[in-house]
Amino acid sequence: MIEMDKVSFSYQGSSQHSNLHQIDLTIRDKECVLLCGRSGCGKTTLTRLINGLVPSFYPGELSGSVRINGKSVRETPMYQLAEQVGSVFQNPRSQFFNIDTDSEMVFGMENLSWTRERMKERLAETIRDLQIETLSGRKVSELSGGEKQKVAFASIYAISPDIYLLDEPSSNLDTAAIESLRKTLALLKHQGKTILIAEHRIHYLREIADRILYMENGKIQQFLTPEQLCNISQTDRCSMGLRTMDLSQIRIPKILQKCEKPILEIRNLSLAHHEHTVLSEVDLCAAPGEIIGVIGHNGTGKSTFSRALCGLHRESTGTIKWNGRILNAKERLKHCYMVMQEVGYQLFADTLEKECCFGIQSPDYEAARHAMEQLGIWEYREVHPSTLSGGQKQRAAVAVSMVCQREILIFDEPTSGLDYDSMIQVSQLFQTLSAMGKVIFVVTHDYEFLVSACSRILHLGDGGVLGDYSMSPENGEKLRNFFILS
Repeated sequence: MIEMDKVSFSYQGSSQHSNLHQIDLTIRDKECVLLCGRSGCGKTTLTRLINGLVPSFYPGELSGSVRINGKSVRETPMYQLAEQVGSVFQNPRSQFFNIDTDSEMVFGMENLSWTRERMKERLAETIRDLQIETLSGRKVSELSGGEKQKVAFASIYAISPDIYLLDEPSSNLDTAAIESLRKTLALLKHQGKTILIAEHRIHYLREIADRILYMENGKIQQFLTPEQLCNISQTDRCSMGLRTMDLSQIRIPKILQKCEKPILEIRNLSLAHHEHTVLSEVDLCAAPGEIIGVIGHNGTGKSTFSRALCGLHRESTGTIKWNGRILNAKERLKHCYMVMQEVGYQLFADTLEKECCFGIQSPDYEAARHAMEQLGIWEYREVHPSTLSGGQKQRAAVAVSMVCQREILIFDEPTSGLDYDSMIQVSQLFQTLSAMGKVIFVVTHDYEFLVSACSRILHLGDGGVLGDYSMSPENGEKLRNFFILS
């Protein structure tokens, strides 16, 4: 049993008076609890209180008591807590210590001084239970985001703790991987484990969660059942900053299709990786202002397609034309700009204003100002980019593309780990860019976001294009079949 009694906590140096305020909470053994609410509401901090990272690793002012089975977490050594509480972080790379998957999966057992025979036996059980035979003996660096998430989970599952803490576990997963995660959580429930999940994409937990804690401004505002949350009106749910609990209830809007002449033309594009064909005979035309969602399961070539558009993939044949002129790889680099999933990796300067002109031989600070004003980030011009929020960093990268006069923008999972409010802000950003005539490609597994932002869908799979259709109620069944039934 987990018990919190009048717990308040403020991070050291935080501008907020209290990150958590007067939390009273009891989580029973074998209970699965979903923590939801807007970003910054205190979900992750609450989980850190249970695994001891607060205040041992994240210092600050803590009052009240946190107990597991009657023992104070603060007074329990971390190595003892690790046997009871297993944590899977949003970014699995932050908890990797080895270069191969098998070593990573036994790392926790090694730290608990298990015998070699016991470790071998448990490793085999873990691989069998989680059905990850294809991940055994692999290099961690060669895994996809979803595969890394599975290995991180397996390393915790191997030591069989009584309590599992998962922070945004679905943020990097495609539809199939989310279904696999749901089955794994069901397995843990069957084993009688206690599970806490901090999550924004909550639809897959409708039949898993026993109880839902809605948090706001560091406080627990409501206790809900999944049924109660499903019965909340869409207006009230959106005002709470929550994603949908039922994807089948999302209505696909009627979008006025653009009638402009296509400006981007892709003909007979074939892509390979190490002489293995990834995509073949891709044909596509796009008009200015189109927002094209690129979907498909992991490994279907979405990232390869994105790199090829940008001129970053060498093993390719076919033609890509812009305004009737064929572009070679070097010329495509001048027309395209990719906003990475972890956008912080492509920000380099020490102020936002300098970032907008970084690497440009003749910086145009007036153009930088105009771009920042259009995107609503001018007030942060003297701020270091690394201190911006995730959404602000995305806008910073877009501002750079505007200053560089790039016309084709590619976004890789732009809503990963975002709450409802932030998802809508990204959607509005895309509408702004669309009005400027930009051609936008969005690689995403986020069904809610696709419906709210995109005007067209490009479905990749089986080595080619499985579908290319407009976003409309008439085509909604195709999209629902992929995200809900696949």
